Amino acid sequence: MASTTASSPGRAPRPPLNTVLPPLLLGTATFNTQYVANPHAMPYRDIVARAIALGVTGFDTSPYYGPSELLLGEALHALMNPTPTPSNPNPTPLQRSDFFLVTKAGRIAATEFDYSPSWIRYSVLRSLQRLHVPYLDLVYTHDCEFVTPGEVLAAVKELRRLRDEEGVVRYVGISGFPVNVLCDLAEMIYKETGEPLDAVLSYGHLTVQNRRLGLPFVEGGGKGQADVEGSPLVRLKKAGVDVVLNASMLGMGLLTSKGIPVTDDTGSPLAKWHPSPPELRLACMKLAELAAAAGERLESVSLRWSLAEWARVAAEAGVGVDFTSPGSSEGRKIGVAVCGVSSTPELEETVAEWRGAVSSLGQEEDGSNDKYGPARQKKVLSLVREQLWPALGSWLDYAWDSPGEGFVNTRKDSNRGVVPDDGVIAAYEKAKRSRQSR
Repeated sequence: MASTTASSPGRAPRPPLNTVLPPLLLGTATFNTQYVANPHAMPYRDIVARAIALGVTGFDTSPYYGPSELLLGEALHALMNPTPTPSNPNPTPLQRSDFFLVTKAGRIAATEFDYSPSWIRYSVLRSLQRLHVPYLDLVYTHDCEFVTPGEVLAAVKELRRLRDEEGVVRYVGISGFPVNVLCDLAEMIYKETGEPLDAVLSYGHLTVQNRRLGLPFVEGGGKGQADVEGSPLVRLKKAGVDVVLNASMLGMGLLTSKGIPVTDDTGSPLAKWHPSPPELRLACMKLAELAAAAGERLESVSLRWSLAEWARVAAEAGVGVDFTSPGSSEGRKIGVAVCGVSSTPELEETVAEWRGAVSSLGQEEDGSNDKYGPARQKKVLSLVREQLWPALGSWLDYAWDSPGEGFVNTRKDSNRGVVPDDGVIAAYEKAKRSRQSR
């Protein structure tokens, strides 16, 4: 389904996304007040620089994530324009081709969406400016379940026009929470345009608590033929989607040692906006107790399980990417994960767990002393299957409604398509004329 295609006459062919997308991306939704009190005080430059040093060359952001695009852009710009120091008078600048940049468009605020072509174009051009780059590798329509299918189709068409006519976007996809909606929209877009989506980003649906995206392929999920044929990944594959990405493996903070307070009067940023019901929060706190009794942190167990299962499941379903392990000459397909962190130690643990998960695929316990190797894989799978899933009971595979009951898009009809006169478009048009006159 995915093939090498030209973006526009005279433009270099685009290889299939599955051949160029990194298998692990740093998600920067955490560079936002929804997760931390003051994202500007985060060590965001150190996190991004350390990610590059560890080989994590993909970054996922959105204009909806507060200052995330600005902070990520500042960090990348500093790496692309390094300051000489006495110890390193000739630093090597990061090149634009050295990293893969993903953002989104269409979601403005918690209850405000504008998927009109003019807003989508404005949002993309503003992202270019904030991120200090001439093009974006992949752009999604953000949280597409909140608008009509017709609006999603119009936005995708505009993103493809920006790809083909203006060359500022390379690949196009959609993102959202309910997997059935993602499948419906992917099928509709393929049917209406004759061109499949490059990517679909799902979040919160391949976790220790909610396995819906990967059923029935996940370990312990069963494999009846009818279940396989109607499963989300099979539907997406049939709709021609090249790559499916898995994000929010900790359930947006549910699957952590601290958990999410049942009430929002604790001062926790998460407690105020997280859509989970109180009973689910309590159930996940019980998981943290079980993990601690086994000498583990719930976030470590949850992260390892999701990374390992998604790496395997996405490949099995045909929606993974090409990957060759360092030091190996043999490539394989694995699933793409998007992980958010708020510190460099969290980043380093995430990368270590990911490397261990990938290296353990298809291997039996080998007696290795590597704390992240196959022995850990076996321990995590056993803990999840024998203790965590039974403890969840009816909350296993539960997903809240999105949008919730009574949702109304607060973007007024008269304002849809109206873009700010803030100089973003004027600056882009001026730069384009300058390039054309050379």
